[in-house]
Amino acid sequence: MFKAIVVEKDEAGYRAGLKSVDDSTLPPGEVTVRVEYSTLNYKDGLALTGKSPVVRKFPLHAGIDFAGTVEASDDPRYRPGDRVVLNGWGVGESHSGGLAQKARVKADWLLPLPAGLTTRQAMAIGTAGYTAMLCVLALERHGLQPGAGDILVTGANGGVGSVAIALLSKLGFRVVASTGRPQEAEFLKGLGAAEVIARDELSAPGKPLAKERWAGVVDSVGSHTLANACAATRYGGAVAACGLAQGMDFPGSVAPFILRGVTLYGIDSVMAPLAVRRAAWDRLARDLDLAKLEAITHEIGLAEVVQAGSDLLAGSVRGRLVVNVDA
Repeated sequence: MFKAIVVEKDEAGYRAGLKSVDDSTLPPGEVTVRVEYSTLNYKDGLALTGKSPVVRKFPLHAGIDFAGTVEASDDPRYRPGDRVVLNGWGVGESHSGGLAQKARVKADWLLPLPAGLTTRQAMAIGTAGYTAMLCVLALERHGLQPGAGDILVTGANGGVGSVAIALLSKLGFRVVASTGRPQEAEFLKGLGAAEVIARDELSAPGKPLAKERWAGVVDSVGSHTLANACAATRYGGAVAACGLAQGMDFPGSVAPFILRGVTLYGIDSVMAPLAVRRAAWDRLARDLDLAKLEAITHEIGLAEVVQAGSDLLAGSVRGRLVVNVDA
């Protein structure tokens, strides 16, 4: 028997809770992993509360991430004792995931734990931090370099935003953080933000074009915030969009794209190819200040997960939540 956060939907309704289950609840897969740490991302909050149809198969063990040690493997690439990490691939949505003490998945979905990272640090990064790195890679491929101008990071207190600030500042970029929690300004500056602006500057309906300000943008918010960020991006700049905390809509204009040559990059972390994942995780192991990562990390146990999911959606969580599945 092992413990897992199980999401169920039946005549009694939608619910998520901590249960003791056995190996028969694990789905098919070549590799069985003894999970050590998981984490909570925005998508996990949606899955735990049922506020969005993230979970598509019931019952299901929640959790889109995990890191742990291989317990058994039918694939020659992995052997018992190997340390591994997983993000996405529909785990925690249509395939039981990592908010459990054990997981069974396809070998193709796993990555060896990067050298220099512990399983706890990998989950302090989690899908949120891995997505932040994908955004940074997109801005770099676009040609943005330190000194090009301000980089806007929206949703700055969230998982993606906080890791993006730490990464970009360490790489030498001047980062402007947008937040709905101005009382966290000093915390964000401690991560590396040079300036902090209020979320209200971006979250209301705006003009098709605004004064040019941003050389690049990392946006995890969507809706009016994304539209306004694009409208104020400089000629030839780039916007990496990866989230929808404000909404899935994009109430904007083509003006920034056809009049200023702005490029909008869509960042997908779920189905990204393995080569892209390896590149992102290798860069995270090299470029992320682990002391800053620890400063934005709070550890909880499985019994605290469901409430934490609601807190995450309410915007009351700062940084990253790591789940110690044995606590």
